[in-house]
Amino acid sequence: MSTPHNAASPGEIAPVVLMAGDPLRAKYIAENFLTDPVCFNTVRGMLGYTGTYQGKRLSVMGHGMGIPSIGIYTYELYAFYGVEVIMRIGSCGALQEYLQLKDLILASGACTDSNFLAQYGLPGTFAPIASFDVLEAAARAAERLGVPYHAGNILSSDHFYNETPGANDAWRSMGVLAVEMEAAALYAIAARAGKKALCLLSVSDHIYRTEELLPEERQTGFTNMMKVALETALAF
Repeated sequence: MSTPHNAASPGEIAPVVLMAGDPLRAKYIAENFLTDPVCFNTVRGMLGYTGTYQGKRLSVMGHGMGIPSIGIYTYELYAFYGVEVIMRIGSCGALQEYLQLKDLILASGACTDSNFLAQYGLPGTFAPIASFDVLEAAARAAERLGVPYHAGNILSSDHFYNETPGANDAWRSMGVLAVEMEAAALYAIAARAGKKALCLLSVSDHIYRTEELLPEERQTGFTNMMKVALETALAF
C-alpha cells in the first residue's frame, strides 16, 4: 500500500535504493544511468524511480533536507516497502584542510547534534555507524573505478546556519571530516530495522575556505560518487 509520503505500490521499489537530498539528483541518475526507469513517486515533489543498472533492478529517490525528512522516507522504505539497503548520496561541507571540492567521503560513522536518537530511550549514547559490508563494497568499487576516497567520521547537524561559536572547530579537532544533515538518522533507522545503510558524500564546499560548487554542479556534478554507489549496489 502507499504511505502519506510515497505513492508506490508494493513491488514497485527495489530492495536497494540510492537516495539524494535533492529529488532532481535522483531524476538525473534515473535518466542518465538506469535503463527503462519508471517513476513511482511524485508526492510532495519527492521523485522516485525504479529501473535497472547493468541488469540489476535498482531504485533512486529523493529524501529532502535534514534529519526529520530523511527519517520519514527511510523509515517507510524499510518498514513498508521491503527495502534492504539504502545508500545516501549527498553533499557535505569539508572540515579538514586536506579535503578538496568533489572529494568522495565514505561515512563510516556519523556524529550528531540532533536529539533524534532520544526517541529510542537508550541508557547511553548510540554511535550511528555504516553497515560494514556496504562500506567495504563501496571502498572496493571506488578502487576498481580509480576514484580516490576518504573514509571516516562525519557530523550530521540540525543546523545549516549554526550560531554556536566554535562549533565547527570543536568537531574538526576530533578528526571529523565533514558536516552534512542526514546520515546519523539513516544509520539509526537502519540499525533499528535490522537493515543496511551507507552514506557517500561529495564535498560541495569547504567550511574554512571560500570554495563552493554552484547549485547546478551539486545536482549533476557528483559523477564519481554516483558511479561508486551504483557499482556498490551490484553487490547486494
